[in-house]
Amino acid sequence: MSTSSFSAARNQASTLYLPPGAWHTVLDCLCEHFSAIGRDQWLDRIARGRVLDGFGQPIPLDLPYKEGLRIHYFREVRDEKPIPVIESILYADEHLVVADKPHFLPVTPAGEYVEQTLLRRLIRRLDNPHLVPLHRIDRHTAGLVLFSANPDSRSAYQSLFPTRQIEKRYEAIAPALPGLSFPQVHKSRLVEGEPFFRMQEGPGVSNTETAVEVKEKNGNLWRYGLYPVTGKKHQLRVHMSALGAGICNDPFYPQVLKDVVDDYANPLKLLAQALRFTDPVTGREREFESSLVLDW
Repeated sequence: MSTSSFSAARNQASTLYLPPGAWHTVLDCLCEHFSAIGRDQWLDRIARGRVLDGFGQPIPLDLPYKEGLRIHYFREVRDEKPIPVIESILYADEHLVVADKPHFLPVTPAGEYVEQTLLRRLIRRLDNPHLVPLHRIDRHTAGLVLFSANPDSRSAYQSLFPTRQIEKRYEAIAPALPGLSFPQVHKSRLVEGEPFFRMQEGPGVSNTETAVEVKEKNGNLWRYGLYPVTGKKHQLRVHMSALGAGICNDPFYPQVLKDVVDDYANPLKLLAQALRFTDPVTGREREFESSLVLDW
């Protein structure tokens, strides 16, 4: 495997440094370390070249165990449920890909989603294993996601986000807030909440900031423009809930709706609508806008 091919494969794979133990083979270690995955599944993955050594080569079934050995493996979900939504590609060049992600589609593999993710779909569509997302949006959120298409220029684009050189505009539909004045800026400290997948506001110095404006009124529902300065997990969903207007169809905020299945007819009314930045490679001003629309 070439260096570039190995780097691309590694970007798609998970990595495990083998822990201390008394196993005879790497296979034995994997079976015990990942007890939820049966031995037959590991045998099948190894036979198909889906488990690699530190040099990117498929491992043999009898590879001896060695503590600290680096192993790359590709996550798989048997009988993965299809997600009946279709992404679109708004822009693509040798460095950058801009995708319009529909509601319910994860950006990257996690949990029960591996192939049914925006990243894996784009890799197949563009035949580019080097694709890496430059940022994330929630599975329930729709809208723009930027991908690096070229490892040589990746760091330049990645630096746009932590240095706040990229302007982000979101749109949400949520209950009316006639008792508040807009536009306004909401700042708070976000910390991990309960259950583990939620965030919540806590005491201390703020680490999140969102500017909020009202764009349209429709009876008891308003369309809000949201401009996050920071990019914490679930920031916009928590901030709108804290203001007293949880975003429509949110299964997590202000309360977790238990045993909720994906309702494709009633998605979360949150859209990553626009991105604007100076391209660090070409120096050109870039502005992209989602083709998706939130209906009432």
